[in-house]
Amino acid sequence: MNNTTKTNIIEALEIWLKENGFSANEFSAKSGVPSNYLSYMRRNQYSMPVSGKETIIDDKYFRMIAETIGFNFDDRIIWEARQTPQFMQMISYLDDARNFGYTTIIIGETGSGKTFSSDIFVKSNPKDLFKVTVGSMDTIGDLLDKLGAALRIPLVGSKSKKLNAITKELLKIKMDGRNPTLIFDESEYMKQPTLCNMKELYDHLIGKCGLVMIGTNQLIAKIEKLKNKNKDGMPQFYRRIKYNIRELRPIDTRFQQFLTGITDPKLVRFLQQECQNYGELHDVLLPAMREAKRLGEPLTENLVRKILNLPVAA
Repeated sequence: MNNTTKTNIIEALEIWLKENGFSANEFSAKSGVPSNYLSYMRRNQYSMPVSGKETIIDDKYFRMIAETIGFNFDDRIIWEARQTPQFMQMISYLDDARNFGYTTIIIGETGSGKTFSSDIFVKSNPKDLFKVTVGSMDTIGDLLDKLGAALRIPLVGSKSKKLNAITKELLKIKMDGRNPTLIFDESEYMKQPTLCNMKELYDHLIGKCGLVMIGTNQLIAKIEKLKNKNKDGMPQFYRRIKYNIRELRPIDTRFQQFLTGITDPKLVRFLQQECQNYGELHDVLLPAMREAKRLGEPLTENLVRKILNLPVAA
C-alpha cells in the first residue's frame, strides 16, 4: 500500500471520528488497531520505534481502519445501496428499534438484502448498534460471547454472570444518553434451546436497549412450534413479540432499480430470468462489473456468461 492511500485512509478516519463522536481510544477498541499505532498513524507517521528499532507499520492496520469506517481504499467497484422497498423497510424498522427500544423480529426472503441493509445501518450508527451473526451451531453461551466481543467487554463465568455483565454495559451506554440496540442476524439458525433462552435475554434487556432478530420465515415457524409445545418461556416470549413481527415485501425480480445502467438488453433479460433475488443478482453482477472494468470492455451478456462458465449466446 502506498503512502498516498495511507494518507487518504487517515484523512477519511479523521472525518469519521468527528462525524460519529468517537475518541481515539474508542476507535482503537472498536477497530482492534492498537492505540499507540493509531497515534503515529494519525500524525501521518507510518513507522514507529519497536524494541528500539524503527519499524514500518503493517498495512493490515490501515486495512482495519478502512474496514471499520467503510473506506473503499483500492477504488474497487462496490455494490451500492439501492432504495428497494425491502431496504427502506429494514432501515425504518431498525431505526424504530433503536429510537424506542423496541423488541422486533424482521422476516424476509433469502437474498432480500436483510444483512446488507443492517450492515449499512450499523455503520451509520457505530456507537449504538451491536450486531452478531447467528451460526448454525451456536448455543446461547456462544451468542453471549459474540455479544461480549461486539461490546468489547470481557466475559467470564457462568451464562448468568455473562448476561449480567452485558446488561450492565448496556445500561451504562443507556445512561450515557445513547440508544444501544442488539441485532441478531440470521436468527433462523437459532437452535431450540437458544430460542428458549431468548425470553431470559429479553427480560434482562427490556427498557435498556432495542433487540432485533432478523431471519427468514423459518424463524417464526420455530418460535410458533416451541410456543405450541409450551416450551419453557416460549409462550411468554411469543406474547411479547407477537405484534412486533415485521415482514418485508416480496422481491420484485424485474430488478429495475439495479439494471437501469445496463445497456445490453440481452443481459437485462438474462439477469431477470436467471436471478431469483438481490443476493443472486449481486453474486452475478459484481464480479462481472469488476472484470469489465479490468478488461476495459462493456458489460454484456456474453461477458457474464464467460465469467459464469456458461455457453456464450449465439
